Amino acid sequence: MFFKIEALIVPALFVLANSEELGFIYNGFNRANLSLDGIAQYTPNGLLQLTNTSRLQKGHAFYPTPINFKNLPNGSNFSFSTTFVFAMVPFVLPGHGMAFVIAPVGGLADALPSQFLGLFNDNTTGKVNDHVFAVEFDTVQNREFNDIDANHVGIDINGLKSVESKPAGYYGVKFNNMTLASGQPMLGWVDYDGVAKQINVTLAPMNMAKPNVPLLSISYDLSPILNETMFIGFSGSTGSIFSTQYVLGWSFKMNGIAQGLDLAMLPKLPRVGPKKQSKLLLIALPMISAVVLVIAFSVLIYYVGRKRKFAELLEDWELEYGPHRFKYKDLYIATKGFGNKELLGFGGFGRVYRGVLPTSSIEIAVKRVSHESKQGLREFVAEIVSIGRLRHRNLVPLLGYCRRKGELLLVYEYMPNGSLDKFLYDKPTCALNWNQRFRVIKGVASALVYLHEEWEQVVIHRDVKASNVLLDSELNAKLGDFGLARLYDHGSDPLTTHIVGTVGYLAPEQTRTGKATTISDVYAFGAFLLEVACGRRPIDPRVSDEDIVLVDYVFSCWSRGDILEAIDQNLGNEYIKEEVELVLKLGLVCSQTEPAARPSMRQALIYLEDIVPPPPPELSSLQSSTLGFTFPGFDHHLAMSSSFSADKELSYPSSDSDSLLYTGP
Repeated sequence: MFFKIEALIVPALFVLANSEELGFIYNGFNRANLSLDGIAQYTPNGLLQLTNTSRLQKGHAFYPTPINFKNLPNGSNFSFSTTFVFAMVPFVLPGHGMAFVIAPVGGLADALPSQFLGLFNDNTTGKVNDHVFAVEFDTVQNREFNDIDANHVGIDINGLKSVESKPAGYYGVKFNNMTLASGQPMLGWVDYDGVAKQINVTLAPMNMAKPNVPLLSISYDLSPILNETMFIGFSGSTGSIFSTQYVLGWSFKMNGIAQGLDLAMLPKLPRVGPKKQSKLLLIALPMISAVVLVIAFSVLIYYVGRKRKFAELLEDWELEYGPHRFKYKDLYIATKGFGNKELLGFGGFGRVYRGVLPTSSIEIAVKRVSHESKQGLREFVAEIVSIGRLRHRNLVPLLGYCRRKGELLLVYEYMPNGSLDKFLYDKPTCALNWNQRFRVIKGVASALVYLHEEWEQVVIHRDVKASNVLLDSELNAKLGDFGLARLYDHGSDPLTTHIVGTVGYLAPEQTRTGKATTISDVYAFGAFLLEVACGRRPIDPRVSDEDIVLVDYVFSCWSRGDILEAIDQNLGNEYIKEEVELVLKLGLVCSQTEPAARPSMRQALIYLEDIVPPPPPELSSLQSSTLGFTFPGFDHHLAMSSSFSADKELSYPSSDSDSLLYTGP
């Protein structure tokens, strides 16, 4: 056999179950029994060394027994997951790369080194009968294989022309580049979902948690590629220039998540070159010591003062949230000390500031709110981090958070055109035309469908209104401000009994049960539809008593047979009659008192996209539609609602500052 077999005793280093659940872990290779060939070897301290300073050589290390990859009799592949720590130490210049490989035989005898990475040769690369799957970590750009650059990660199927490749790096708040041949250890993950036919490859520096977003993610069915039994391992190669390639640890799991490596147990990389001695320290040490003694007291005072200035709360359990946690110092610098010139808006939940992150130059909006919560703080932060994973074209991305003293700082992506309400009310300097408003409406509807039905959990926004809809540079709608949002699993019942929201958008049943649902979001969406089409707030004390409540006013116009009478006068005659009528009628239908009479958000989106009129609203279902209060008499309304005034999370639409995310730029 091509491999040199080293049969050693392996006590408790890996665990074999049946073939469907095989798993093993090597925290170092001191007592490993991998099959090695070429120039691959173990170092005395337990490193798996694939290559050395020899030119035009290759090295392989494979798990010694074949693994069952097929779910017979249907022939589909099992899922698998692997993680490993590797390093490539260059000699002057970076040499050729290495790869994680799944092959039909335990020895690639005919494979060549150099640009072939010990995987293929001129005659085998690109052949459909190779049955080889590999993830390459390549440090040389080979034009013949269409390499994108000299520092990339690629997914190889039966050849070295990668089906997908990207520059080496990882995703956090932004994309971070990594140098493969840096001589530093780094973590790699390769995951395959045999049901979804999805391949994910992730890269990160050592000691960092696995990023949420993989570097490479493709849909690919490996059933035709992987035989019933296959060998797994690593391949490395050198050319005329070379690097020494190491694997420090390796974990694998069939039909499950690979066990995390114990980074503290991994062997250390050898030192490159002699240890440098500082002549300056040897000659000037007495002088340096004297200077240190003179300035130590001043430095201590400065450090203590600075530490107090930027002190923030950080408990052990928050470390698991990784990139979602921002440093207060970075946010302080980004917002120029939370100066008034950077203030974008303020309302019932706190002030919002524009900022530019000092390291990445990304524009952000930072909202400062109290972190006092009736639920546990740990659960509250966990929900914030979960909401930070929401990804939809019509949602403002929540990038993360920071805790400091008595406040919580929420970090959002900055929207240059600010909130929608400034384009609707009080004689706006730039009013949106009907086409722009209709696009905004459909965007918000699409975002709510995603929150209610399409994400992994149900998300109830609980504060849908124009001031929480932001506009990007192209006036696309982005639903924001998730400070009141709540999450629960699909099929379960929301348990919230804390009444929060904004008067005029709160569904009547919320005041009776205190429970927010997706249907209560539909009610707020109905108020939002009328708000956008009519250019008025849901409750406006500046108009006549009978027209204070917007839904009552629109319903009276509809009852008189002229619903278009309610339209915003800023639109003039530049609108599409059928679309305006649809929006106004749908706003009435969504604002009905009985929850069962309202449509779901998906039904509402279908009406909007197909321009199909909804069923007509009923008069009985629209009475006392706003918090269960009757009108006229706005003073009476405020008196009735005064029982909510002590709730810090409830705001009133009597001013322009209710619950704004921001109104800038």
